Amino acid sequence: MFNKLAESLKPSQSHSLANAFRRLGWTGFWVQVVMGALPVVLMFYTFVFSRSLTGPRAGLALVEYLTMISFLILLFTIFWFFRYTRLAPRIADASTRPSQSALTATAWTGVVASVLGILFSMTVMLLEVGHLLFYFLSAPQAGVPVVQAQMAGAVGTSWVSAVDIMSLMSLILLLGAEVAVLIFGLWLVFRTTQTSAEFA
Repeated sequence: MFNKLAESLKPSQSHSLANAFRRLGWTGFWVQVVMGALPVVLMFYTFVFSRSLTGPRAGLALVEYLTMISFLILLFTIFWFFRYTRLAPRIADASTRPSQSALTATAWTGVVASVLGILFSMTVMLLEVGHLLFYFLSAPQAGVPVVQAQMAGAVGTSWVSAVDIMSLMSLILLLGAEVAVLIFGLWLVFRTTQTSAEFA
């Protein structure tokens, strides 16, 4: 059954690898730009209406570093998928065409970067959700939009606000873009290992 699936997915020799790089490169590029811009828009919206990008809840320093790394990986994968679109004309031209192994290595680089981005985003999300869960469990159970809790041994109060949920929403959007890019990257790896019009 696996062989039948592999045969059905195998492109014919007339299918162009250059077109696959161009199409998936642009699709991945715009998915990441749109999904990466949404958190920026959400944070701008929050800043305009709440006049603050930070809530009173103290965050973990590790989360800030991991979030920055995740964002830098997103910028790298945006650049890498744009690079796929620039690579497509070189693949179509026999005089400038890179070797098939070089194309496979390029596609694998995009896949590895996407996987790293997913791992960092998931780590940040788990830390943030664990931190929020701690605050919710230490607060009296109430159905209010802002939960305030007096922590044992703490000088002041601390609460969970909409900014914290906005941060999680941003991370989920970034993770969605990274998963989509991972799928596109794996498809390009698959395409570079199959026969194509350029490497018949």
